[in-house]
Amino acid sequence: MCGILGVVAASPVNQLLYDGLLVLQHRGQDAAGIATAEGMRFSMHKGPGLVRDVFRTRNMRDLEGNWGIGHVRYPTAGSAFSAAEAQPFYVNSPFGMLLAHNGNLTNSEALKRDMFLSDRRHINTNSDSEVLLNVLAHELESAAGGLKLDDSAIFRAVAGVHRRCQGAYAAVAMIAGFGLIAFRDPYGIRPLVIGKNELPDGTTEWLVASESVALDTLGFKLLRDVAPGEAILIDIEGRFRSRQCAERTIDAPCMFEYVYLARPDSIIDGVSVYEARLRMGEFLAEKMKRTMPHVGIDVVIPIPDSSRPSAQEMALRLGLPYREGFVKNRYIGRTFIMPGQSSRRKSVRQKLNTIHQEFRGKSVLLVDDSIVRGTTSREIINMAREAGAAKVYMASAAPPVRYANVYGIDMPTRGELIASDRDESEVCREIGADGLLYQNLDDLKTSVRVLNPAIKFFETSCFDGSYITGNVTAEYLTGIESCRRDKSGERDFGLITEIGEGSGQLDLNLAEHRREP
Repeated sequence: MCGILGVVAASPVNQLLYDGLLVLQHRGQDAAGIATAEGMRFSMHKGPGLVRDVFRTRNMRDLEGNWGIGHVRYPTAGSAFSAAEAQPFYVNSPFGMLLAHNGNLTNSEALKRDMFLSDRRHINTNSDSEVLLNVLAHELESAAGGLKLDDSAIFRAVAGVHRRCQGAYAAVAMIAGFGLIAFRDPYGIRPLVIGKNELPDGTTEWLVASESVALDTLGFKLLRDVAPGEAILIDIEGRFRSRQCAERTIDAPCMFEYVYLARPDSIIDGVSVYEARLRMGEFLAEKMKRTMPHVGIDVVIPIPDSSRPSAQEMALRLGLPYREGFVKNRYIGRTFIMPGQSSRRKSVRQKLNTIHQEFRGKSVLLVDDSIVRGTTSREIINMAREAGAAKVYMASAAPPVRYANVYGIDMPTRGELIASDRDESEVCREIGADGLLYQNLDDLKTSVRVLNPAIKFFETSCFDGSYITGNVTAEYLTGIESCRRDKSGERDFGLITEIGEGSGQLDLNLAEHRREP
């Protein structure tokens, strides 16, 4: 879950990229980077930390040129951060390229071996983004055949990336002296949108970003999503071209974008994130009426910020008062992407404080977007009781998170997921609630699909264990689990055993619906 930007403008682009990364900061707090181009010369600055901390005035002055890319990094698969893994990444062969990537390649280790043995390329870091860049560079070299680079060669190169790379990826890249390219994996798992800005003199500026909120704040008009498998090419003169580069595609966006990851003011795959979260609250309220009709609730309180729309809609549908019971410290990072359990637990108390009068003597329904590790939920329920709540019930706008996510979200092991080996009543006891309500998966899908009926499938592996790319094996999950455990020291609660069967079945079911380019 990183944030990426690519801009081709009519004036210096450094400030546009900086401002765009600020509004994508929620997608990654680990590191930030910007690269720009003027003529054949690239300029780049990147480093660990928040956008505001990485860039100083002197750094911005050095980022010259009218086109460039930016990245905010969020670590996945339990990787320890190294400054060398901040993005964008650069290679000088064959044409001079920079790339920023959001997602996770599930076959990166095999690709690394291919890079060394066949492509004669060396990978310097543990980042799969560097692997993706080198695959693209090699495919460009092959497609161009040693001749001058042209549009057709670039699109053939992206087609080669789709054939070789597995997993989830949305990427922006710069080719020295040529222009900017952006592409999305054939399943459309990670989001990518494109917008433009028409200047009074007739010049068109272009912006590609992970979320539409970046376009809104920078004054660009949202055109559409980059389609699964599609490549966008914008040369340094601002001419726009696109082509479908994948043999088969499925539009299957990541459900967790709508549940938690994206900002509510974004539109992803034609769906308003805010409206989707309202619908989640609507379905959750109907389920509560059916399954918990005799529970007496005095007030509905959201756990800020992602759950607010769902909590508001629940309160409306249940005819209950909606109140803000927690005040959020805006200077603490998102606890979901803290690097360790102890850091997450400590940060909850630093991040949230209770308004005691909203809890004292009341039976409260706390609404959260999801329950992942359970650490945050347990601490928040304790805080509600300490504030005087008589009863504390918990509702999750998402179903139980039971399985590893391998497509760019930091849910790599089942041992870290509270619902992996517990049923609903056991989770309820573990987090200390008086009652627990989870969203149904079908209702969650409907919450999004009703806003864009064209979306037939979703990437929901963390809920159902079915991996839409069909290539995630038990061995791959074992490798991630072992790596994570070695770094964290946390114990193993077992692996998914139904991956092969579930993924194969899903692959068969989707075969009829895969689109030819």
